Amino acid sequence: MSGLQCLAAENIWFDKQRYDEAETRFYEGANGPATQQFQSSSHAAGDQELVSRMKSLELENNSLHKVVVEMRAALQKLESRVAVLEKNPAPAAVPCAKTVPVQAAPAKVENGDDDDDDDDDIDLFGSDDEDEEAERLKQERLDAYAAKKAKKPTLIAKSSILLDVKPWDDETDMGKLEECVRSVQMDGLLWGASKLVPVGYGIKKLQINCVVEDDKVGTDILEEEIVKFEDFIQSVDVAAFNKI
Repeated sequence: MSGLQCLAAENIWFDKQRYDEAETRFYEGANGPATQQFQSSSHAAGDQELVSRMKSLELENNSLHKVVVEMRAALQKLESRVAVLEKNPAPAAVPCAKTVPVQAAPAKVENGDDDDDDDDDIDLFGSDDEDEEAERLKQERLDAYAAKKAKKPTLIAKSSILLDVKPWDDETDMGKLEECVRSVQMDGLLWGASKLVPVGYGIKKLQINCVVEDDKVGTDILEEEIVKFEDFIQSVDVAAFNKI
């Protein structure tokens, strides 16, 4: 059989369109789900972008609406103010009244005898008496102020001092130690409350409060007087110092 006869016997070329459609359906079936998923994802992304753009446009529209409302309110206020000004115009400035010069009173013409009488009435030495009276009143006021100031009590500066008095050891009689401290007496010194505070190893220190006048009693003098009782007292420290 020749080649031409073989081709005449075959019918595949006459059904080529059917085979092409079958091949197309095959490949579409093989790649269909992935293509559909990609298309759906692309559609979803496009929808989200569209929604976001619509939201932004709505926000811009709202802001523009607020601006328009504010501008309308401002315009209404201006219109109302203009209407009020048109109804009630500002009053015209009142011209200042012209000042009338004051004419001096004419001097009286008197005869020579009257001039002599006026000269006699003038007291050339009366000013000395007035100066003496003013000086006397001034001195009386100064004396009264000085007496009032002398009666006013002066403010005395005072301080509150908290002292820590330490003994030599735990065998020291703390009662006798406190008696020694309180025996220190000075002008402007007032002893207050006291207590025993544990230090360690059975040793206690005396913590005592006192009030002093700053001009009369100093902390250095007070410490020197207390440490003189060297049989009972080892040292004295200022724990607190406050002005009253």
